[in-house]
Amino acid sequence: MDINRYIYLVPQVFLFVDRKCLPDWMIERRTNFFHDLTFVMKGKANYYINGVKHTVEAGDLLYIPPGSERRAHTFEDSPMRANSFNFHWAEPNNAVSLPFDIITKNMITKEISDLIRDYKQVWMSKQPFYQIQSRAIFELIIHRLLSNYYRQSTAQLDKRVKKAMAYITEHYYENINISVLAEMNNLHAVYFGKLFKQQTGISYKEYLNRIRINNAEMMLASGDVTVTETAELCGFSDVSYFSNLFKTLKGYPPSAAKKN
Repeated sequence: MDINRYIYLVPQVFLFVDRKCLPDWMIERRTNFFHDLTFVMKGKANYYINGVKHTVEAGDLLYIPPGSERRAHTFEDSPMRANSFNFHWAEPNNAVSLPFDIITKNMITKEISDLIRDYKQVWMSKQPFYQIQSRAIFELIIHRLLSNYYRQSTAQLDKRVKKAMAYITEHYYENINISVLAEMNNLHAVYFGKLFKQQTGISYKEYLNRIRINNAEMMLASGDVTVTETAELCGFSDVSYFSNLFKTLKGYPPSAAKKN
């Protein structure tokens, strides 16, 4: 899971529905150009996403990314009750999908249920500035979902990858390459490089650079070191490369971090 893909996203909910389905409820076939995040509280329904049937039931999280063709119907003997959020990400990021499958089990915790209740109250009352308050609550819902998902995915990481990630975190300022990480796990460098990317979604080098740049940002913010000194302390021998990488990852040059 690439955390950095999500931290700057701003959700814009344009429709919230506390859906209490009648036995004949259905959605006709159409392509949606928004994100559909639905929390199933009771009952069951069949959703057909891009022609594939998915049955949802109480406790399920349903996520349909933009560009998907969907249709749905509930079960007559067990009508669905659900809370649905239809939203866009603020441009230019609407194409970024959340990491969830179409259906994710056991994602509706008490905390999330309470946040949905709070959201419903704010959305329905429409008091002055309700848009700001409702957006903040929805961001908390997204935060909790992503945090839970991240913990679950991290728990499933191969122990050899976890070992390498812990080593990078502690020794980021040293000369680390894929051979060092592979050797500590008694694996061939090429195989371990593929394993690391398969497990984390990024290469070891990308992970190492992020750890180094995050530490550099903290050092510069302290105001005790220069940009050149920070680059050396974080394992970079080329200050120009460091500066360019810092700006690419953070969106601003290291000199700005020092000023702040």
